[in-house]
Amino acid sequence: MAHWFHRNPLKATAPVSFNFYGVAGSPAANKICNDLRTTRARLLEMFTDITCNPEIMKNATDAYFSLLQGFIMPLDGTTQENKMRFIQNFKWTDTLQGNTPSAQQDAVFELVSMAFNVAIWYTKFASRMAGKENVSETEAKDVHRSLKVAAGIFKNLKDVHIPRLITPAEKGRDLEPRVIDAYIIQCQAEAQEVTIARAIELKHNATIIAALAFETANFYQKADHTLNTLEPECSSKWRKYLQLKQLFYMAYAYCYHGQTLLASDKCGEAIRSLQEAEKCYSRAESLCKEYRQTKGPGTTAKPSEQLFFLKLGGLIKMTLEKCQRENGFIYFHKVPAEPPQLDMKASYGLAEPVPFELPPLSEQCTPEVYATFDLTKGAKNDKAKPKEEEVKPVKEPDLKPQKDTGCILS
Repeated sequence: MAHWFHRNPLKATAPVSFNFYGVAGSPAANKICNDLRTTRARLLEMFTDITCNPEIMKNATDAYFSLLQGFIMPLDGTTQENKMRFIQNFKWTDTLQGNTPSAQQDAVFELVSMAFNVAIWYTKFASRMAGKENVSETEAKDVHRSLKVAAGIFKNLKDVHIPRLITPAEKGRDLEPRVIDAYIIQCQAEAQEVTIARAIELKHNATIIAALAFETANFYQKADHTLNTLEPECSSKWRKYLQLKQLFYMAYAYCYHGQTLLASDKCGEAIRSLQEAEKCYSRAESLCKEYRQTKGPGTTAKPSEQLFFLKLGGLIKMTLEKCQRENGFIYFHKVPAEPPQLDMKASYGLAEPVPFELPPLSEQCTPEVYATFDLTKGAKNDKAKPKEEEVKPVKEPDLKPQKDTGCILS
């Protein structure tokens, strides 16, 4: 299943020294600043380390966020803003906007931008695991969970932290509702793909598979519609991927619904359902070509080259031929002009985001230490000599595809 998922690039950021000169007025305050710098650098390294796994990522994330919250949460016994929240400028690029960064002097902006990258990492980890040869059941569960964890992070940022920003996100940037909603929905849809693959592998009831495929197709359609007002140059490629996946899973839904209809002796309707599956599959094939030719951010998936994609084409053809034979010998049903209405609700296998919570505040961040940060000392000198840090693109590892075994599960 290598190259099955489209992935937009990681966000890039400028280095942050957390050198506050005279502002940090005690050894404990200086240690917090030093630890912020080292834990941030460590977390950024993990994004491109191919040996990193969810446990390592969680530990690195918790280490940084437990300290960063000391610059966000009120620590003086009042409900006023933390005095350190607006002391440091942070620069981040966006997944759809190339190497042009946004900058905000706000620790909440740093929190949501870094957490966004953590969520992107989980989607890339899932894609990497799914691309392995002979994926085990445990690894498939890791793929499934990682996608739900990513969805949970995106959802938490949207609901809780992004509304706290003083400066709202610009259009087309990662933190604006259309973009983050599309990421949430895509993660849920891809998690359900894992469930569908398992249901097919274990030969579950055709009704269950059809309902799950239909729900998944609807998720992809919803994600696509969420992006339809974005600038085409930054969203067209992503949207082509969402559209081809929507058609692919509609083909699955009609194919397995056709099997259900045949089992219920509704052969004419079954034939029409399989004919619609053929149409959807053919359109998905065409969109795969358009997707490959469309320029835009992200890695190019190659779904039409995967056995999981190719097997569906064969299954539709075989099932349709069977229905037509049965109709010619036994049923003699008229084939309806219109395809059957797919009004199915999946009772099982729907992917819900895993709730995301920030780690507890670091024990280093006490009210006593907080009181030793003095914004009246060193701040003026710091502003007089601003240092512009360059934002360098993230060099992501180039992973070679492995032999495709045709399914997400072995």
